[in-house]
Formats: sequence, structure tokens, C-alpha cells
Amino acid sequence: MLNFIIPFMVLILVVVFIHEYGHYYFAKRYGVGVTDFSIGFGKEIFGWNDKSGTRWKICWIPLGGYVKFFGDRNVFSQADQDELLKKYKKEDQEKLFVTKPLYQRAWIVFGGPLANFILAIVIFIFIYMFIGKDFTTAIIGEVQKDSPAEIAGMMNNDVIVEIDSTKVDSILDVSKLIAMSTSEYIDFKVLRYDQEILLKVKPNIVESVDNLGNKINKRMIGIRLSPYNNEIKHVKLGPGQALKHSLNEVYFVASSSLKYLVSMITGSGDTSQLGGPIRIAKISGQVAEFGIIPFISMMAYISISLGLINLFPIPLLDGGHLMFYAFEKILGRPLSQKTQEGFFRIGMFLLLSLMFFATFNDLKDLGLFQ
Repeated sequence: MLNFIIPFMVLILVVVFIHEYGHYYFAKRYGVGVTDFSIGFGKEIFGWNDKSGTRWKICWIPLGGYVKFFGDRNVFSQADQDELLKKYKKEDQEKLFVTKPLYQRAWIVFGGPLANFILAIVIFIFIYMFIGKDFTTAIIGEVQKDSPAEIAGMMNNDVIVEIDSTKVDSILDVSKLIAMSTSEYIDFKVLRYDQEILLKVKPNIVESVDNLGNKINKRMIGIRLSPYNNEIKHVKLGPGQALKHSLNEVYFVASSSLKYLVSMITGSGDTSQLGGPIRIAKISGQVAEFGIIPFISMMAYISISLGLINLFPIPLLDGGHLMFYAFEKILGRPLSQKTQEGFFRIGMFLLLSLMFFATFNDLKDLGLFQ
């Protein structure tokens, strides 16, 4: 059990701390008072006060965190501006979040997801510069008989150069791009005798087991890849190239995740793959057994996911606050407190529903539901 709990706690501690520090950094930059910086929710385990009066603490429920601003009624940064202006003196009003210009409030809110994306970029840059990145050409060594690939016209020795308009840089990209595809047909561009050929392949959905031993529904097209002349091309990149490929990876993960979520909403995606904290804890423990590099790689992907999810326009999330600010910009005034509270109730319902669904999938994955 500890081999799951400890990696999960480390993962959550780092990713959530970075997210909340993004909010904290911009809040301090714009002169907003911060009363609490918490990792986790509920009762405090331990903490300390810094010189500015901020209480830094770790709490018992490790499912997120929060930065509470001076004058906020709760951890969701709800506050009534008129009420606060009456309550505080002029010198204290300057520390209130709600009195700051719209662009400053937007940057403070966006700072959390931005910090998550930056963390992922830094991790990828480190890996690409000091460990390296694979650039082995993706050559088809075998096309299985009667497979989707054979039906579509793929042949031995075809070089896969694009999948769904995404360039294939490495033999490792192929399985990733096939897995992340959400459409009925996958578009392939292959190179055959110096001629580019476009093929549409309809994958089979097969119940399989991933490298960690977890059951998954896998999209299979029936090919075996092999390096050209059995040569593996693994290159350590310079800073510029490492940054370029890191940005590409963050963009790919974020855009693919959005496509997957849209496919689930429309009913074409596999909802069984949506997991919550239990599955993350299980996988983090499994990945940690492979070493520090796979573990920090997973941390980068979780950080991207956390940043992306928080940008969804759902009240209680950062994206919900940004949505309110968009309304404020259009209307020329903030939404009324009553309207915001109505949206917050809707947001709470949506988040609890999503948490329930993800937890059900987690428990099902553990074999509690058949």
C-alpha cells in the first residue's frame, strides 16, 4: 500500500503546490493580501506563518489546494465588493482581490494553470536535454493478415510520417497517436518508395493490458513496427530544440485531452478510461517502480491535465472565474452576488457528478464492480 501512497502524495504535493504558487505569485505581484496557502483541504496537519502573515499549511484531504485572499469569505474566493469596502479601511482595501483591475484578477486566476504548464515544459526540457528524445523512424515491419491495416492498404516497409495530421518523429509516437485518436477512422500518411500515400484505417477496439498490467480498451490496427536496420536513434537535444519539442508535447497532450473529453460528451469516446484519485495513486505507484525519470514524466502529464481541467468554464474552477470576468468585461460590471452563487451551485453539482463518475470507474478498475 505504501508503494502507492507515497508516490501519490509526492505527485500531488508537487503538482498542487506549483498550481497554487502560480496564484500566489501573481497575487503578491499585484499587491493582493494572501491569508492562507494550503495543500489539501479540511483540518490542518501542520503549518507556519510567514512574515507577511500568510499561513502555509498542509491539510488532511490531499485532493487539491487553495490560496485564500485577504477579505475572501471562503476558499473559492467569493466576496461581496460593496460589503468589503464598508468593512475595511482605505489602506486595507488596497490588499483586497476584488478591488484590483480586471486584467490583474485574470492573471492571478490564470497563474495557477499557467504554472502547471510551465512545470510540464521544464520537466520535458530536462528530460530531452539530459536523457534524450527518441527519433527512430517508424517503419512497418509486418502487417497482420486481415487486420485493419491490411484492409486499408498498408504494406511492409511503409514509413509512417503522419497520423491524423500530426507529424510522427519517433517509432514511439505511433502507439501514442493511435491511442489518443477519437475518430472512427485514423488518417495515416505513409512513405512508400519515395511516394506519400494517404490511408484511412478503422481500428479494432481490443481489451488489452498496458505496460503496467492495467486492463484497458486499446485501439489496434494490426501492425508491428521495426527500426530501420535495427538502429535506434536517441538524441540529447540542445536548449532550443528541447524547448520546441516540450511546447509541442504540452500542446499535443492538451489538445488530445480536449478531443477525448468532447468524444465522451458526444458518446463516441470510451468513458471507462476516465479515472480519479484512486487510479492516479495506483498508476503513480506502478510508474515509480520503473524509476525517477518515468515518474517525473508522469508528473508532467498530470500537471498538464490539472492545468487544463482548471481552465474549464465551470464555477469553482479557475476557468469559471475567468468566465465571470469575461461577462464583467462585456457587461461593464461584475455579475451580481446572487447570480454568481447560482453558478457556483451548478459548478458544485457538475464537479461532484464528475468525481462520483471517476471514483466509480476507479473502484470498478479495482474489481469492486463487475
